[in-house]
Amino acid sequence: MGDPDRNSSVDTANHADLSERACQILKLVVERYIMVGQPVGSRLLSETSSLNVSAATIRNTLSDLERLGYLNAPHTSAGRVPTQRGYRFFVDTLLSPQAPELGEFHALRHQLLARLQAGEEAASSASHLLSQLSHMAAVVSVPRRNQCRLHQIEFVPLTARKVLAVLVVNGSQVQNRIFEVSEPVSAERLAQATSFLNERYAGRDLLALRELLSRDVRERWEKIDRIMREVAVFAEQVANPASRSKLAVSGRGNLLAGDELLNPQYLRGLFDALDRKRELLGFLDRCLDADGIRIYIGRESGYDILDNCSLITAPYQVDGEMAGVLGVIGPQRMDYRRLIPLVDATAAALGGVLNGDNTSRQ
Repeated sequence: MGDPDRNSSVDTANHADLSERACQILKLVVERYIMVGQPVGSRLLSETSSLNVSAATIRNTLSDLERLGYLNAPHTSAGRVPTQRGYRFFVDTLLSPQAPELGEFHALRHQLLARLQAGEEAASSASHLLSQLSHMAAVVSVPRRNQCRLHQIEFVPLTARKVLAVLVVNGSQVQNRIFEVSEPVSAERLAQATSFLNERYAGRDLLALRELLSRDVRERWEKIDRIMREVAVFAEQVANPASRSKLAVSGRGNLLAGDELLNPQYLRGLFDALDRKRELLGFLDRCLDADGIRIYIGRESGYDILDNCSLITAPYQVDGEMAGVLGVIGPQRMDYRRLIPLVDATAAALGGVLNGDNTSRQ
């Protein structure tokens, strides 16, 4: 499998062959092709760009870029399209992603929080939102663990009678659920309950939590007894592998929007992989070992069914530890300039919401 780091997976040894003009023309070809989806020719570049060179010079440079493997000429067109190598050089060397405005980032967090308040699970919320914003397929993983021991629990007040419980097990696996209470509960009371549970039960097996809670909290936590009971049931469900969904996938239909992935046999295999989830989850689990944004173009993923796709992934953190990975899947002709910062911002927003921090960027 290729190195996922966007700055290290290119064969840099041969890039000395590219002149400044060649880099400029390659950048224009990739940007134009991403925008319109049609092969880009020398005449179009000479008419629409600020290049102060003749069409013949552009034509010769395009031929050189094709010879070096950065561009390809479809049989039915005189224009060129980027190859996997061309996209990779563009992403690593020529692209300057535009970071979202702070207001856009806060809007992401607000939308995520609204989905959580409506009862969605965190992974589903993030995948739905990311697929809508990216117009790609979106995936969000929660890492698997063989044992389930409580690491931390946190209660986040949403309304006077609605509480978000965030459960962290094995140091990084995150689950969340919304509970309702019959009477208003103060933030101070929830903080006391959080401290009590973390001090008494951190490191304990989740399957034993129900019995422990029923024994310990009957009198002390009378007003939020229902929350405590539901937390115990919730913990049992998290500890049961059969009840835990490990991967959320949204936006499969977005893969039908472009022309690159419309081969019926390829699409059937890709949709089957998204439905099965197991192989894709294993791939995303490996992304947990990476730090920050990772971009896989074509065969770099080492996952055959994604050979015609690109993936952009980023880990999200809870309590300073990697908790999962989210990302987008789409054709190689995707808007990397917009999607790279979008994936990064969504990961930061999800981590921020799960940490109970809804005011500042992670």
